[in-house]
Amino acid sequence: MNNYARLSLIAAAALTLVACGKQEQAAEGGASAPQAEAGGEAVVKIGQVSPMTGPISHLGKDNEFGALLAVEDLNAEGVEIGGKKVKFELVSEDDQGDPKIGTQVAQRLVDAGVVGVVGHLNSGTTIPASKIYSDAGIPQISPSATNPDYTKQGFKTTFRVIANDVQQGTALGQFAVEGLKAKKVAIIDDRTAYGQGLADEFEKAVKGKGASVVKREFTTNTATDFNAILTSIKATQPDVVFYGGMDAQAGPLAKQMKRLGIKAKLMGGDGWQTPEFVKLAGDASEGQYASSCGVPRDKMPGFAEFDKKFKAKFNTEVQIYAPYEYDAVRVLVDSMKRAGSTDPKKYLAEVGKTDYTGVTGKIAFDDKGDIKNGAVTVYQVKNGKWEVVSTVGGEPVAAAAAPAASAAQ
Repeated sequence: MNNYARLSLIAAAALTLVACGKQEQAAEGGASAPQAEAGGEAVVKIGQVSPMTGPISHLGKDNEFGALLAVEDLNAEGVEIGGKKVKFELVSEDDQGDPKIGTQVAQRLVDAGVVGVVGHLNSGTTIPASKIYSDAGIPQISPSATNPDYTKQGFKTTFRVIANDVQQGTALGQFAVEGLKAKKVAIIDDRTAYGQGLADEFEKAVKGKGASVVKREFTTNTATDFNAILTSIKATQPDVVFYGGMDAQAGPLAKQMKRLGIKAKLMGGDGWQTPEFVKLAGDASEGQYASSCGVPRDKMPGFAEFDKKFKAKFNTEVQIYAPYEYDAVRVLVDSMKRAGSTDPKKYLAEVGKTDYTGVTGKIAFDDKGDIKNGAVTVYQVKNGKWEVVSTVGGEPVAAAAAPAASAAQ
């Protein structure tokens, strides 16, 4: 071996040792410190995950927009943490609503050195991804995942700023029986952690109130043809058909119910209490019911200003979760301020102590990470728009009058 070759090998080995040392240091430090300097400001990365491609990409972009607006506002405010001015950077990932991809992008965010994560949107992606964030010690706040299992895992890193499916399913089930006087109920779900979980809670609630479930069917979160399922359901003559899933399926489902002459009301949860459902279902949306976790927008303390900024920046309507995504980002940063650090190891404990009033209302967490006194609001489509029917939980609000018994006909 000549001297040149020997020196080259020694140099390569030295570089490898340096690189390994840096990797080990990064693994030990994780996201414990600001990642870079920009104009004298420490750059702090916050992760965001939602499905930004696929059938519910409109909801995923809605979430991302909420986070982007929060980061923009925080940077305009000139936030200081531990006596040092910081600049926040959003690192956004698309999980496509797929659990496998969800875990992949979660690891990518950990590797990118984010100090906290807002997301994911779907329960089916949020739950498996939460293990990765927990292992890394990174706080995760979901603005939209409602399956109770997310916070039942015992992780110290998991939080949500929205009511869960026990609260939502119970409110919907009680409304179906007490508000709509339903005696026979048919249930369909999309077999996702969200859709099936909500349908299960709804079933418990209606049975607990004395109604009977005459049919329980399931589909997928990509289906568009429900004629076979609906034909089977029609024969049972239900008063209410409940669908646990998202608006991409609920819209066609409502249309096909009308085409088949099914007189039952269609009910569901926050996954399709959206402007998109009304658009997809057309005139078949009229009179249908769905809930959303949270108080009505006109009762949210900061929604009017948020909505104005949102429309001006993105030139589109708020779908569902953008205000909750905005609040989730701000809760993370509020916790950093109180801890005087952006190091997840130092500020994580402060997240659980949150007492914060945001765009959506008061935010405080129980020992599992669920929002305390989470509100659920039931809506009905009237003249092509969602209108409030009643609200359960949350800050005291004036509930709308219950629908007349004839509404169930």
